[in-house]
Parts: sequence; C-alpha cells; structure tokens
Amino acid sequence: MPLTSRRTLGAAAAAIALIAGTTGYFVAEYRGDANNDAGGRRVLYWYDPMVPSQHFEQQGKSPFMDMQLVPRYADEGEAEPGVRIDPARTQNLGVRVTTARMGTLDSRFTATGTIDFNERDVAIVQARASGFVQKVHGRAPGDVIAAGAPLVDLLVPEWGGAQAEYLAVRRTGDEALTSAARQRLTLLGIPPGVIAAVERTGRQQNVLTVSTPSGGLIKSLGIRSGMSVAAGQTLAEINGLDTVWLNAAIPEAVAGRLAVGQPANATLSAYPGAGFPGRIAAILPTVAGESRTLTARIELANPGGRLRPGMFAEVALGGSGRAALLVPDEAVIRTGTRVIVMLALPGGRYQPAEVRTGATGNGQTEILEGLAEGERVVTSGQFLIDSEASLTGAQVRSLGLAKPATAGSPQELFEADGAITAIDARSVTVSHGPVPALKWPAMTMRFLAEPALIRGYKRGDRVRIAFDQPSAGPTLRRIARIAQR
Repeated sequence: MPLTSRRTLGAAAAAIALIAGTTGYFVAEYRGDANNDAGGRRVLYWYDPMVPSQHFEQQGKSPFMDMQLVPRYADEGEAEPGVRIDPARTQNLGVRVTTARMGTLDSRFTATGTIDFNERDVAIVQARASGFVQKVHGRAPGDVIAAGAPLVDLLVPEWGGAQAEYLAVRRTGDEALTSAARQRLTLLGIPPGVIAAVERTGRQQNVLTVSTPSGGLIKSLGIRSGMSVAAGQTLAEINGLDTVWLNAAIPEAVAGRLAVGQPANATLSAYPGAGFPGRIAAILPTVAGESRTLTARIELANPGGRLRPGMFAEVALGGSGRAALLVPDEAVIRTGTRVIVMLALPGGRYQPAEVRTGATGNGQTEILEGLAEGERVVTSGQFLIDSEASLTGAQVRSLGLAKPATAGSPQELFEADGAITAIDARSVTVSHGPVPALKWPAMTMRFLAEPALIRGYKRGDRVRIAFDQPSAGPTLRRIARIAQR
C-alpha cells in the first residue's frame, strides 16, 4: 500500500478515535450530571406539583397532565419532615402556635328540653259498681286538687241492697253470719270507710262520694251529672305534680357521657337565678333521625308547683373533670377522612400530623393518639400552611409516631444512609453505614416502621433514615430517597 494511503488511513483512524473518545466523554459527563442542574445543585427526584406524592427518577413530562416535572433539590431539606415557610410569610399569615398540654377536661355540657308530667305519678279513678252520677263537685279538666278532695257522688243501687242485708243479719246477733255478710260488702267493692259508717249509724249509705286518692292535676274527667256509669268505667285521671320530668335533647356525640342516676341542674327563664336540681331517671333507647339526638328523662322536684308542663328549660349535665391531653378546638383540622393538626417544628418547619380526638369541652379538644405533651401546634393560619404542605408533598405523620414527653430532652434520633434489602407492611431492612453516635459499624438491620411511612419504597432504593430506640426496638421515624449517582 502506498505510504500516502497509509498516512491517510492512520489520520482517519485517529480522528475516529478522537471523536469516539470525545463522544464518550460527553456521554459520561452527561450521565454523571444527570441529577445535577445547570447550577450544580443535586436533584433528589422530579415530581408533578399537582401530584407531589409521586416521585420520578428522571426529568420529563408529567404523565398526569401536560407540564414538565419539577426537580426537588437535596439542599431543600428533603430529609427534614414537613415544609419550611419563611418567618416573614408566617407573620403575614398571622400564624399562632400553642403547646399541647395535660389539663382537666370539663366534661359538663348543657342541653335544652321541656318540662313534662311525671307519667309514673298518675292515679286512675274508676267506678267499682254500676250506678248513677248524683253530683260532680265542681271539677273540670285542668283543675289542681289536693289528695282526698271529693270528686263525684254516685248512687249505687246494688250496694244499697247488700247494706240492708248486712244490717238485718247484724241485728240477729249471729257472729258467723254477720262476718259473712260483712265480707260480701268488701267483695262488692264498698270502701272500708262506707262500711264503717253503716256500722256506726245503722243506716244504708246508698250514695257514695268518690274522692281523689292523690293530689295533682285533673288531666281528664269523664263524668257529668245525671250520667250512668258501669263497673270499671274511668271517672277521672289525675297526674301528680310533686315531681316533673325534663325531657332534654342530647346530641348523639355526647351520649356516652351520660348514665342513669347522674345529677343534673335545670334553669328556666321564668325564674332567673334559680336552679332546680334533679337526676337522670332514664335515657330513652331511640334516637331522633332528623336531629340525631336522644332523650334524657330528668326527674326534678317541683316545690310549690312552679315547674309547669310545657315550660322550656336548660339543663347542665355531665360528670366531673378528668385529666387529658388538650389542644384548642381551632387547632384541629377535620378533613372528612381523618383528623390532623399542624405541628410547629424547630427551624421554621411545619408538618401535618394525624391524630385521634376524644371529647371536647370549654373550647378544648382531647387528643387520644398522635400527639405528645409538649409538642407545639398551630392554632391560626394552619389551613394555609396545610395547603402549602400539600403542594410540596410533605408527608403526614401517622398515628403512633408522636414522641412521648419526658422530663429531660426529647428522645434522640440517629441518622444513617443505606439501601433497602427487604421491606414488608410494618418493617424495613436496611444495609446502612456506620452510626458514630451509637458506635455501630456498618451493618444490615431491620427497623420497625408505620405502613404510611414506608409506602412507595421498594427493595434496592438508596435511602437516608432517621430512627430511635424505644422499648419495642429500633423504629424508623423518617426516610427519604437518595438520588442514584
């Protein structure tokens, strides 16, 4: 081959090698900087601002809508929980913060109701034999009468004949016959007082004055002068007024605080400043479908008959106070599917935390789970902070992850980087590096974790973890992906 041709081929080969090397260099450089932006900031992942919980390892267009994915940078504090908001913005939002504290939850509450008759204090007056109404003693429905007051005079012919027979037998002096005749009067229903009057006077008592067995209000009166009545016919119904019922409408949500026998105190606008003590006599078993209330039947003493059926009253119910972890009512956000509070963390960060609430009273809400004493919660402006946290994909702290309050400093968290080697519903195994604070070498260890915290992670993910060591064992508190290099 001519020398010139050999030189030409050598130059071409060198050029190709140079181009290939250069291309390889640029490819390598591009791949090495795939997770860095033009300013050299390290990108943890890309996400769609409208679906911030979904993370992507490469940039590109969102699969959810027609927009480019947005990078999340490592220097934005991904390893820290929640979202950071500039102090100037929080001041403009009027954010107020308070501390969850142990206190006394006042379980008392007020309800409204109406006064009604005590239906257990009812007397029914009936005719014991057929007869005729001779006189009605000026009574009418609605009258209030005393016990023993005359109600009606009845002429009972059947009783007249039996009394005449008894008097005739009595005059014979035969004690056995006299006792039998007297027993017959009793069986006919003649009151003992009438029999005694027959024996005392020696004359028949054909007209019987029927009196009320107890005092109270005449609710019904079914007799008029000249009427004939049959045996067992109801003459009058009388309701006592010494005690009355207050039928209070109790919201379904607080029904669990009530029990039969609990004390109560009623107040009425008719008697300002006066209280009427009583007790819960019964809690009716049905709930009103429209108002979602049940009825508590409260028995009240009625001295002087001042409490009149139909009056409107307020009643204070509930037991004594009890110790509970409390936050102000306005700190609680109810989303419909769960209940959260907004935690105020050091460094101007905020994180939503799921909680389980209990009773409420006097502007305070009881926290049963999800919050520890001493943690700070937002009471004003939390809805705007919650919106910001949702847009940035801040993770909600799950139930059971609240750190317990201690007399000293809060429980320390330890951090490490590693790779997930196994994962299940409630634990994750991580092959991590050394933990100098604990003098641990690099090792593979299983950590307990709440399902919501590790949801979306998989075997092989490189992660930065933060954990503590409660009595149950090493427990994961935070986890974040580390971008692959």
